[in-house]
Amino acid sequence: MPMPRLDNDADAALKLANEIAHEFELEYVGTEHILLAILRHNKGLGPEVLKAFKIDESRTRKEIDLLLQHDKEDTWVFGRLPGTPHFKNVMAIAIDEAIQLEATHIGSEHLLLSLLREKGSAGQRVLAKMGLSLKACREEVLRLLSSRQ
Repeated sequence: MPMPRLDNDADAALKLANEIAHEFELEYVGTEHILLAILRHNKGLGPEVLKAFKIDESRTRKEIDLLLQHDKEDTWVFGRLPGTPHFKNVMAIAIDEAIQLEATHIGSEHLLLSLLREKGSAGQRVLAKMGLSLKACREEVLRLLSSRQ
């Protein structure tokens, strides 16, 4: 199986994550920005899964603001896009998720699953605080994928 590439929704979400980081007046892109971007872009399976668990952008933004008051991650540069070490790991895990689900492209659902797998990241911690587990998310992704076949 060839290496999966970002689909249009995941690509748009990652670009939007960069814009969101600027809104926070930060010089890096973190996992929390990917999470907000998935919600704001609002296309693909990722936002559908989050909606199923009643996770929206407003609530997520509040949780991130609280988290950021207490925590700052080190930065890491990912090509031209500065990102945290967790950001780099999320991108690698998203590839693994797409391969496991036999997808030809990395979608927002793979980004979401990878956020949940990246323990200790801001995105994972916010999702956990809002009650979303990797297991429940994976089950919802699989349910939505099977309903589209």
